[in-house]
Amino acid sequence: MRAPSPAPRHRLPRPAGPRLLVAGLLAAVLTGCGDAGPGPAPSAPASSAPGPAAASPGGPVSSGGPGSAAASPGGGDPEDARGPAADSPVDEAPGADPGTAAPPPELDDPASPAVVVNKRRPLDPPRWAPAALEDVEGVRLRPEAARDARRLLAAARADGVRIVALSGYRSYDEQAAVYGGWVARQGRAAADTASARPGHSEHQTGLALDVGQGGGCDLQVCFADTPAAAWVAEHAAEHGFVVRYPFGEHPTTGYWYEPWHLRHLGAERAREYASSGAATLEEFSGLGPAPDYGPGR
Repeated sequence: MRAPSPAPRHRLPRPAGPRLLVAGLLAAVLTGCGDAGPGPAPSAPASSAPGPAAASPGGPVSSGGPGSAAASPGGGDPEDARGPAADSPVDEAPGADPGTAAPPPELDDPASPAVVVNKRRPLDPPRWAPAALEDVEGVRLRPEAARDARRLLAAARADGVRIVALSGYRSYDEQAAVYGGWVARQGRAAADTASARPGHSEHQTGLALDVGQGGGCDLQVCFADTPAAAWVAEHAAEHGFVVRYPFGEHPTTGYWYEPWHLRHLGAERAREYASSGAATLEEFSGLGPAPDYGPGR
């Protein structure tokens, strides 16, 4: 675990000018959400909409759920074009780096609101599914996440900010179809830079929510400069959510900046995370980086 940052860098978006310079460089490789949901066809490589991603230079990308497209180094959950399932085998077994202490049980339990899912930490069992799901404006979430998502959306609108729900729960089989489409088009190595392998997608927990404004920047890097992104960066923790893939933290999370991908932790844990100074959920949870699926995976 890296030393905590002196300030909670995940809470506020960076100034538009410097970030836009970086965003311009990332645009060619960013697919969107490590686990995003379906989105419109991209007009530029930076789009998080369905479609093969460009090669991402040496970094993690989207965690791939419906809605992510361009390759963002490292799976947020959004490269989410549906496609034929791949015939190539998918590694489903949980793994841990040698020599690391066992994490607290709640970090491994798919039913726990504290569970951490990433490229090094698949769900166990891989086909786990929530016991119950509720609809929130067309997307499904676990009941506790759905309750807080409704409050978050209502609070944003009360502040005059338009925010819409774009993607929520995706099953193992849905993610397998997404990932398989990428493998069929670009091969497994390229697919791993744009889509989460089934069983590794945070959307499968029912605790991940992709949001947008209902416009052309939904699930794309330019969403970072919208009022919706600024609002969730500042207020999501008040409603039990955090921005899961912060700016510049892809060496730890495995995914580029995804200001639209929110993760439900519950009100108390989200407030603790926001005030902890930790830059990522991995750091807050005392876990190591997960930039890729690991050697031999």
